Amino acid sequence: MIVWLNGTHGAGKTTTSRLVQQLIPDSRVLDAEKVGETLMDIKPGLPDTDNFQHWDPWRPLVVETARRVLDYTGGTLVMPMTVLVEAYWREISAGLAHHAIPVRHFVLHADHDTLRGRIAGDGIMGPSEFRLQYLEPYAEAARTWLHREAEVIDTTHLTPAQAAAQIAQAVAR
Repeated sequence: MIVWLNGTHGAGKTTTSRLVQQLIPDSRVLDAEKVGETLMDIKPGLPDTDNFQHWDPWRPLVVETARRVLDYTGGTLVMPMTVLVEAYWREISAGLAHHAIPVRHFVLHADHDTLRGRIAGDGIMGPSEFRLQYLEPYAEAARTWLHREAEVIDTTHLTPAQAAAQIAQAVAR
């Protein structure tokens, strides 16, 4: 099984994924961003883009990486990754379904002001224009498709541990 943690930057996906992994037996974290980082190392050859998700190989490589890891390890993969383009989510989820891999898709949501404050106050990454530029695309995805496609966990007033507990409980049901 895959527990996919979606949501925009600053929602707490990375922190929450580590906590979810501790709560779900036989689980491990697979960050799909690492697949994108591998592609970013291929120079020259890939077209310029502001987001590696736009490279056609990224989505099938995420599916294949998850499939191979699950075949090798079994258990549950917790995958923190923002996917705001509906067609990209459809491609990934269809690819996983093709391999009969069940997915529990969660969106970590917080209101705009909370997200902006988290991004500005991030002690590890610091304030990030890159992360801020995704607030409006996230809001648009949430309005148009994303919240219909996932189980929404409103983290506005939750700690990462509380959000992780809600996700682990939902998975256990």
